[in-house]
Formats: sequence, C-alpha cells, structure tokens
Amino acid sequence: MSEATANNNLVPLSVLDLAPVPQGATPAQAFQCSLELAQQAEKWGYQRYWLAEHHNMTGIASAATSVLIGFIAAGTHSIRLGSGGVMLPNHSPLVIAEQFGTLATLYPNRIDLGLGRAPGTDQRTMIALRRHLSGEVDNFPRDVQELQHYFGEVQPNQAVQAVPGQGLHVPIWLLGSSLYSAQLAAALGLPFAFASHFAPDMLYQALSIYRSQFKPSAQLQTPHAMVCINVIAADTDEQAQRMFTSNQQQFINLRRGNPGKLPAPVDNIESLWSAQERFGVDQALRMSVVGNKETVRQGLQAVLRETEADELMINGQIFDHQARLHSFEIVAQLQGDLQKTARIS
Repeated sequence: MSEATANNNLVPLSVLDLAPVPQGATPAQAFQCSLELAQQAEKWGYQRYWLAEHHNMTGIASAATSVLIGFIAAGTHSIRLGSGGVMLPNHSPLVIAEQFGTLATLYPNRIDLGLGRAPGTDQRTMIALRRHLSGEVDNFPRDVQELQHYFGEVQPNQAVQAVPGQGLHVPIWLLGSSLYSAQLAAALGLPFAFASHFAPDMLYQALSIYRSQFKPSAQLQTPHAMVCINVIAADTDEQAQRMFTSNQQQFINLRRGNPGKLPAPVDNIESLWSAQERFGVDQALRMSVVGNKETVRQGLQAVLRETEADELMINGQIFDHQARLHSFEIVAQLQGDLQKTARIS
C-alpha cells in the first residue's frame, strides 16, 4: 500500500528532478541546486524526490543516477529518494540490486527504485553503454523479476546474492509512456508511474489498462498510479508563461537534433519556432500546468479529476534556480486542496 499521509484523502505530491544544467552553468552547480531543492521539498512536505537517468545530454546531469541519489540522501533526512527512473536495459539487474541495496542500507526506508525500459539516449550512446541492440525489450520483464529475486529473501541453494540488497525488499516501480509497462506493472502487482510530462498520448488508456488488469502482490494490494506532469508556477500568469519558454525551447532543440543546456526564457517564443514545431511541442507538453497560484490550483484539480491519480509527480524545468524553488513552494502550498477523486468503475 502507498505510504500514509496526514490525510488519507489527500493526493501526495512528489518531485521529478532531471538535474537540469542551464546555459552558463556547470553540472557541479546543477548538483548543488538539486540538493537545495530536495532539502526544501522535504520541508514543504513532498512525498518523494526522484532523479532520472539520461546519457550524452549536456543539459541533464543525472546520468549516474544512483550516485546522485546517494548525494541527495546524505543531505536530507526523511523524504523518499529514488529513480524516475533507472533504464534497466542499460544495466545488469544484479548491479542495480547492489547499488540500490547499498542505498537502502545506508538510508533505510527511504529508497525507491523506478525502472524504465527505454535507453534514455541515442543509438550511438547505446552502443557506448555496451547495450545489446537486439532483444532488450523482450528481456525487460525477466530483468524486473530478477531484480525482485535479488531484493527478496534468500532462497535455498541460491548461488548469486545481491550484497547488500538481498532481503531488503526495495520498492520497485515501473515507469512508462506507453501501454507496455502499464500491462507489466499490472501483471506483477507493482506501482506504476506514467511520463505524461513529455509523452502524454497514451496516458488515459495506460491508466485504464493498469487499473483493470492489476493483480495484487506482496508489494502492493491495490493499484497505485502516479502521473508526472510539468508545473511552472509564479506570482503571475505572465511570469510563469515566460519561464515555460525554457522548456519549450528545450523541446524545439531536441526535435531539431540539437539538444543542449536549458535555455534562458524569452519574451517572444513565436519567433523561434515554425507552426509545425509549435504543434509538436504543444502536443508533447500539453500535460503542463503553467500560471499563478490560482491557475495552478485549478490545473492540478483538473488533472486529478481527469486521471484519478493516486499521486502527482511534478517536473519543473526552470532556468533560474530561485524561480524554480519558488515554483515548487507554490505547488506545495496547494497540497491541502488536492483531494482524491472517487474512481468511476
């Protein structure tokens, strides 16, 4: 079951951090900003703080995800830390079990392991990661179950153990932006997180499949669905919309094959994209809530009505660090207003 909250009818809020590296900044600075955001998120009552694995992207500094989780965990006290996610096909399940077993040993009852099956990078970098170029998707269910095996109790005559890791029952989540992981999470009885902050097309169908096909497990008795969205909050709608142009530019650059550091906001985004590019970016980022406190309140309530999410994870790609902190603080102030909706059967 999901962790208890002060009011069981309130929807927990969590943070997704890509450790963004803004233009003019360095990864070292990004790490310090991530630490400060995590420390503040803990004070503001966020449930979890997850970091995402990406490779060969100069604007995202969280490639060594488990190492960065350890850094953040050492600077915080109670907030749950985890991966959103570790791209399991890039790794041996045993190595991931050992890494997260080590984290769970150092920081008991605070570590989550969110798993994705995408590479988190381009094809050339996949090769550099020593990733096999065939069969990796078919192996994903087997690798997830192997991980569960390493976190379970030692079995008689078990030849290979995760040390540390064995018997720690580190919570595993499946992440996805399609129907595949929703079906697998349901079959294995695992919590499910949907990446609608950049790929919202199959959100509602995936949630329906996950809930309707869910089978209880030792880890989870009832389905628990987390929806990740972008939230950019500021004192005025105009300020928030301007801040959002950083994320929009980042997607333009990615689609043009020129990923880079997080751009500074601009006054006139219209001059930077074509009509076709605007349509594509708007589609990819349509699960975004951008505005002042009241606008964000209404937007979050609408997301909860439409998705019936058990938890919301907030991504905020914001160029200025203080503005990013302020955005997450505004969202935290709305937690008491976000009630679970009655699920329609």
